[in-house]
Amino acid sequence: MALLLQVPLLQTPVAQLVIWSLVKATIILMTMLGLVSYTIYAERKIAGHIQWRPGPNRVGPLGLFQPIADIGKLFFKEEFWPADANRVVFFIAPLLAVIPAIVTFSVIPFGPGPAWVGTDINVGLLVFLAMSSLGVYAITLAGWSSNNKYALLG
Repeated sequence: MALLLQVPLLQTPVAQLVIWSLVKATIILMTMLGLVSYTIYAERKIAGHIQWRPGPNRVGPLGLFQPIADIGKLFFKEEFWPADANRVVFFIAPLLAVIPAIVTFSVIPFGPGPAWVGTDINVGLLVFLAMSSLGVYAITLAGWSSNNKYALLG
């Protein structure tokens, strides 16, 4: 990283702001993904105990490596494209659901000072509300792109 910052174009304040914002966003994203995966693990264990079954217990001690196994399973799943689907919109719909959710976390301060803020902008609340409202369009586009009247009604 230090070698990358020695390039004259990257020594401008705007470039450094962009680089550090990306580094902070990556750290926040990885932390949130780790927390979410183990929250799902806890939810599955609690649901298992409520239903009188062990829950995830096959991978690692007490099933602690189950979230890692789930991530590996997701990487090797086969993609499915409906026969009559609009492929471009069918591909864009999940991106339109995930990217605004990630951008929403960039304006949330996780602590005091500039070190714990992804991007410090004056209209952070407006960005938060605008990005969190785009999920509706992703669901609508996903139903419409499959070219199925029942998926669009759903």
